Amino acid sequence: MRLVFLIVALLGLAGCQSGSKTSAQSGGKSASLRIMEQVAMAAHKCWIASKDPAFRTYQMANELNNFGGTPRFLLVPAKHYGGKPLLVVQATGTSSRVEVFGPLMEQAQAARINADIARWQSGNAACSSAA
Repeated sequence: MRLVFLIVALLGLAGCQSGSKTSAQSGGKSASLRIMEQVAMAAHKCWIASKDPAFRTYQMANELNNFGGTPRFLLVPAKHYGGKPLLVVQATGTSSRVEVFGPLMEQAQAARINADIARWQSGNAACSSAA
C-alpha cells in the first residue's frame, strides 16, 4: 500500500516539474498577457492619464493577472469603481487577438475605441492615428 502511494506521489511531482519547465521556457507570459499589457498601458496613457474628455468620466480597472487565462481591463464609472463595467478589453489564453465589448461600444466612442485598440495591438502606442 505504501509503495502504491509513493508511486502516485512521485508521478504527481513529475507532472508538476514538467509543467514548470514549459512556463519557464515561455518567459511565464502568454501571448494574450503580453498583448494586453501593451494595450492597457497605451489606454491608460491616452485615455485616463491624459484626461481625455471622451474618457474623463471613467477609470480603468486592470485585471491583467487574473488566473482564468483572460487578461483584461475594464472601464468603469469614475464615481462608482465597483459598478458594472462599461467597456471590457480582453484577450484569451494563448491568443493575441483582443476582444472589445460593453455598452460603450454602442455609443459614439465605439469607432474611436476600435481604432485605438487596433493601433495599440499592432504595436503603435500613439494616442491618435495622426500621431
